[in-house]
Amino acid sequence: MFTGIISDVGVVERVDAGTNLRHLRIACGYGAETIALGASIACGGPCLTVVARGTHEDHGWFEVDVAAETLARTTARHWKRGTRLNLERALKIGDELGGHLVTGHVDAVAKIAAIADFDGMRRIEIVPPQDLARFIAEKGSVALDGTSLTVNAIEADIFSVLLVPHTLKVTTWGERHAGDDINLEVDLMARYAARLSGSP
Repeated sequence: MFTGIISDVGVVERVDAGTNLRHLRIACGYGAETIALGASIACGGPCLTVVARGTHEDHGWFEVDVAAETLARTTARHWKRGTRLNLERALKIGDELGGHLVTGHVDAVAKIAAIADFDGMRRIEIVPPQDLARFIAEKGSVALDGTSLTVNAIEADIFSVLLVPHTLKVTTWGERHAGDDINLEVDLMARYAARLSGSP
């Protein structure tokens, strides 16, 4: 479980691609000694399991396997050497819940429709898959590329989020462009509410 509060930006250093599995090495600012084998780290949204870790020169690194289901449902299929990823380590009991409860189970890929910069902030308009739009509510929460964000407004089939300067500085959101694909995880509570109400 995660909160959507990004703690580092990692960089893909290596991609070993197989037919149904990709093995990645991701450089990070985490000390290798603090990363446990088998630990969960949210990488650009998807929760991935650490299978190796170490140190190279002035930075740590960890390795993960990305399976077929994750490749099919997320932007992980596009990751290559040099791709920058928002990172978050798993929530511990007693940690501050600064964002919202995020599972790291990405629902689908959404697309950035437009970006507007003003006063150091950035407004991003996003088109979600049609079947997920009903889980997105104004002033509700979404996780986009692993980042917990508040839905600012909804107009027709597009919703928008507003990013403040700090978020733009410590995440990959300052690098995004219109037309980019992003990982979308809808709010867990919205999904359960729909289930309990009998909605399909």
